[in-house]
Amino acid sequence: MKRESVLARRQVRTAYQQVYDAIRDGILSGELAREQRLPPETEIAEQFGVGRATVREALRLLAADGLVRTAKGSGGGSYVTFPTVDHVTGYLERNFELLSIAKDVTFQEFVDARLLIEGYVARQVAARRTDDDLAVLRDTLMTASEAESISDLRQCNANFHSVLIDACGNSLLQPSARAIFAIMSTRVKSTVVPERQAVREHEQIFAAIKAGDPEQAEELMRTHIQSLTPAYQQEWDAD
Repeated sequence: MKRESVLARRQVRTAYQQVYDAIRDGILSGELAREQRLPPETEIAEQFGVGRATVREALRLLAADGLVRTAKGSGGGSYVTFPTVDHVTGYLERNFELLSIAKDVTFQEFVDARLLIEGYVARQVAARRTDDDLAVLRDTLMTASEAESISDLRQCNANFHSVLIDACGNSLLQPSARAIFAIMSTRVKSTVVPERQAVREHEQIFAAIKAGDPEQAEELMRTHIQSLTPAYQQEWDAD
């Protein structure tokens, strides 16, 4: 019996996927420039020989990928854009959360990822920090006596990590680090994590960064994450 070839078995792209591919290729190749307005849906449909519903589905997928934005009103229409760090962060956060709920990713894997990424981040910032970086980091160091509530303290502690990740300047690490930190933070109640302990440890990390000591900054960050792991684990297991 003659075997079906691999090429014959390959799934044919649907109409909306073909429209998506064509527009995506035009954007990535530079043929369609950033902020360029795409033709109206009716015109795109006519060019590809498809219905408007097919074009709408292709544009929806392009928007989900951060390649197209849709505006309403007198200047409405679809415009070429490109994904931002915030867009990718949101995408990763949603999908990492689904993986954690489905138990395809374990709590320890999240912790290990934070140790690797944020340890490296602390090292890099200590080696490259600017006066502006130090000023912004210092502003996140709210003490327990200055905070009006535990939620204020918790927000400042979260800001410390966010600012540090941004100061690293690595656009590939930022989305992953932000998404992982956000998932672990949202699944932990403010009454569980020892926020005052976190403040003290943040002050130590900041001191190492200010002193320009990469090795000490990395070691303190890893110790900080590990010291809070039992509190995170408690809430994670309960959830």
